[in-house]
This record gives sequence, C-alpha cells and structure tokens, in this order.
Amino acid sequence: MEVVAGLNLSNLKPRVWDPESPYYLADLHAVMVSYADFHRAPARRRAAMNQTLRNWLGVPPHIRMYLDNGAFFFLKREGYVPQHEYEEFVRAAQPDWYPIPQDFIPTPQMDDESQQHCLRRTMKMNLEFKHDGFVPVMHIGRHLTTYIDAFMHHELLAHKKQVALGGIVPNLLRAPKAMPYLDVLRGLLQVRRVMADKQIHVFGIGGTATLHLAALFQIDSVDSSGWRNRAARGIVQLPGRGDRVVARMGSWRGREPDAAEWRMLEQCRCPACQRFGIAGLTANGIDGFCHRATHNLWVLLQEARAIDEHLKDGTYRHWHQAHIENSIYGRLLHAAMALIEDQRWHPDGSTSYSQER
Repeated sequence: MEVVAGLNLSNLKPRVWDPESPYYLADLHAVMVSYADFHRAPARRRAAMNQTLRNWLGVPPHIRMYLDNGAFFFLKREGYVPQHEYEEFVRAAQPDWYPIPQDFIPTPQMDDESQQHCLRRTMKMNLEFKHDGFVPVMHIGRHLTTYIDAFMHHELLAHKKQVALGGIVPNLLRAPKAMPYLDVLRGLLQVRRVMADKQIHVFGIGGTATLHLAALFQIDSVDSSGWRNRAARGIVQLPGRGDRVVARMGSWRGREPDAAEWRMLEQCRCPACQRFGIAGLTANGIDGFCHRATHNLWVLLQEARAIDEHLKDGTYRHWHQAHIENSIYGRLLHAAMALIEDQRWHPDGSTSYSQER
C-alpha cells in the first residue's frame, strides 16, 4: 500500500522527498499537492505549468506526483472549480495521478436528498471527464450502492483502471450524524470486492489506525496531511498507540507520553530523532515542526511496511494483537477482520453479514 504525503505549498518544509535534505525519507514514494493552492496563486500556477510539477518542486523521478482537485476548498469558498483551467493545468504540469476537476462531498449531516444531489453532481463530472486519465471519484455514504451501480453499468467508467474514494474521514472522525463504524467498513469492503480489478485510492486516510483498515481492505494508496497537521499541534504519532502531545502549542490538548513511550521516542530511528533527539520533537518554531512532521511521516511509512509484510506472510492477526495497544483501534480492526471473514461465504459480493461476531 502506497502512503502519499500531502504537501502544503505555503510551507514546503520539511522537504522529506529531497535527498539533500536532513529530513529525507528514502521510503517515501509519492507526494500530493492540491490544485486549490495553485488556483489561489497565479504566479505559482504559471511556474508549475512552465516547469512541470515535478521539476518545480524538485521531486526525484522515483517519487510519484499526485494532484488533488481541491474539492473541499472550492465547495467552501467558490462553489465551482474552473474546469477548463484545471484541465489546462493537468496537461502542462503533468502530474502522474489526477482526479476529475471536482467532486461534491456528502457530509454525514446532510439529508438523503442532499446526499443524492451530491452523488448526481459527482457522477455528472465523472461522465464528463471519463477520458485522458482523469480518475473518477465516489463517496462513502448512505448511497454508496447507487454510486457503484452507476459506475459498473457505464461501459467506459466500468473499464477505468483507477477510482478514488472520499467521504470516509468525516464518518471516522464522528462528525454529527456520522455513519456507524461498521457501515463504513462494509462500504469499504463492498467497493473493494465489486471493483477487484481497479486500483483504489482513498482520500484523507493517514493515521496509524486507519492505515491498518485500508490495508486489510486491500486499498492501493492513501493520502495523508495528518503528519503535518499533528506536528503543527505539537503532536507525534506512536506506532500501535496513536497520538501523543510532546510540545504545547496554543490551546491544543491531548494525552502526553508515559515513561515507556518517552523511551520509545528516545530509541526512534527516524532521521529527525536520530539527529535531534527528544529535544527536537519538543522544540517550538519551524524546527520543532519539521522534527515532529518528519517523525510522523516516518512512522506512517514504517507502519505501512510492517502491515504489508505481516499480511503477506500470514502473521498479521497474531502481530497486530501484540502491536495495537489502543482499545478503540483494536475493536475496529477486529470488526474489519470479522467482516472480511464473513464475506468469504458470499462470493457474489452481496452485503449479507453474519451477526454472530
């Protein structure tokens, strides 16, 4: 599973993709930027188009360039993406992966008609941009089955090799009227089984727990900006345990590491911890941010690698029981594995699940 690091063009530090940077992460193979950041800065947009995204950012050839369409930004601020300008940018900037110009995200608190309206608008965009490598988008929500049927009954969409899946984060983060966790997991499994021949990218997953869920459902790639957002709040991630606050940043609060977890951080092998130690993680200012962000992304990459290795050699169930110490994460993973095992009795991909687990 590929972990795609979401970048912020307003502050490109730490340059985790740059071999000349002290924060370079050799296991990073993909980065993502948002078209919204170019739309807001015409000079930046022209430069990326003139040089290509890869050359403008100085990204090595072995790292894939993903482009996000900035749908959330445009929905909140301007309503519609200028489609012609987006197409023009894609042609000139040459990202390796790019979705349709805009998708319309159904939030959990929307009523059914509003969610259906989002579906119709997103499917209209999928059909208008079914050409030239644009990746179609669908959303986890109350009408996911309608999305899947619309995809699979359209000849060109059904033959697309890639699809992107959004709408998961608001539900996992328990937004008002969020779907039950089990329904989110069922949706992921349904998409994976029906679209078994496609590469599936999931937007916005990137915590140590959600990585496990994505891997269990054989998701091909996920993007995360959480490694940066957590760092800005003074938070670091610990494998198998979740978030810990190591620096006080404004009003942000959270759980601090215990003695054993401080020892884990002292022994961390990420470039930032090896070079700057605990003092680097707990520092304020841009340096502290860079140390924490590098640590967080390194943890995600190492976690993804460990998950893949244990799934491949058949030791995942035993390993995760010893590795995951967060009870909420543990229950989610148990539910996911139970669904997957139950579905083996339904090779047609139907969503009839045993309730015995």
